[in-house]
Amino acid sequence: MISDATTPSQPRPAPRRRTARPVTALAAVTVVGLMAAACGSSTPNASGTSGSSTTAASPAGATGTTGGAGQVVATTVSNAKIGGSILVDSSGMTLYKFSADSAGTSACTGTCATAWPPLTVPSGTTPQGGLGAGGTFATITRPDGSRQVTYDGDPLYTFSGDSAAGATNGQDIQSDGGTWTVVTVGASTAPMTTTPATTKAPSTTAPSGGYGY
Repeated sequence: MISDATTPSQPRPAPRRRTARPVTALAAVTVVGLMAAACGSSTPNASGTSGSSTTAASPAGATGTTGGAGQVVATTVSNAKIGGSILVDSSGMTLYKFSADSAGTSACTGTCATAWPPLTVPSGTTPQGGLGAGGTFATITRPDGSRQVTYDGDPLYTFSGDSAAGATNGQDIQSDGGTWTVVTVGASTAPMTTTPATTKAPSTTAPSGGYGY
């Protein structure tokens, strides 16, 4: 009876030892899996960081390149009073040239530039003409450092006496050592300055050091 009781009790520990081995192996597999997951998660972070920096740099460079592109600063309109097509700025205000200007230099500064505001563009901008505005547009540097637009070599100005788009009140005014004329485009340029001259004669002589408008 006693020997029969001890015989079945001996095999019981054996299964416990056998189950302990799979648990240890399972734990090892789990550790290896966690290490692989950690390595895998670090790889995408590195590639994601480098990819985003490259993408951010490309648009910035493209924007900087096109930021200094050409800008339409003038176009043409038909003016019955002048008798042909004249050059106007983007707001429709008549553009003038000054006979006292020399190539690459503006003779209108100080109070003159207040009465005759120069047409300017930001530094680095290439001025261009709109539809119908043939000729060559360029810029010169004024004494204050601003960039004034020129048309076929003539610096361009608007006139403070023009209160509306298309007005030509500055035609043939003599002041500041020269004569102001509307910039015309195309044919019939010669008659344009003769017809308005009679109309503007009182404005030319009325002011003494100022402008009669």
